[in-house]
Amino acid sequence: MEKSPARRSAARTRLLEAAARIFYAEGIHAIGVDRVIEEADVSRATFYRHFPSKDELVRAYLEAEDHAIRANVAAAAERFDNPREVLEGLVSGLGDQICGAGFRGCPFINAAVEYPDPAHPVRQAVRAHRDWFAGALSELAVASGIPAELSGTLVFLRDGAMVGGYLEEPEAVRAQLLLSVRALVR
Repeated sequence: MEKSPARRSAARTRLLEAAARIFYAEGIHAIGVDRVIEEADVSRATFYRHFPSKDELVRAYLEAEDHAIRANVAAAAERFDNPREVLEGLVSGLGDQICGAGFRGCPFINAAVEYPDPAHPVRQAVRAHRDWFAGALSELAVASGIPAELSGTLVFLRDGAMVGGYLEEPEAVRAQLLLSVRALVR
């Protein structure tokens, strides 16, 4: 019996949620399709109906992460009155993320480490996100008074904070990130 589109959509959502949770916590290559299927409580046929391969699931996972980050940036732009406040709000949110339970770094950096070939579809998803993110931060930086040639520094600070927040004392990294961004905006 054919499942309704709503049930297929619910199964796809469960697959993506399970993949996001375990890929982020344990690594992508360390997790097999069977584990994702089990965690999502779907059949193997359902998995392959939605994702022809594990790499397609990984790409979809990263695209979902990208959409969530884009939504956070858009929400910050709606919530604050000027670009400096938006930037400060994003940095504050990043600091909260770094200090949150289960933080394991940036899912895009983590995926890039596991997929070193820049031509691979997973790396292309990472590249697309980073290009958009760098552009969004550059616009905010310039609108906040940071010289255009220094706007890329925000991406470096964010990347460093994501790695440092996982490897070092998260509260210290949060404080250093905020201090660095404030110094850059001055």
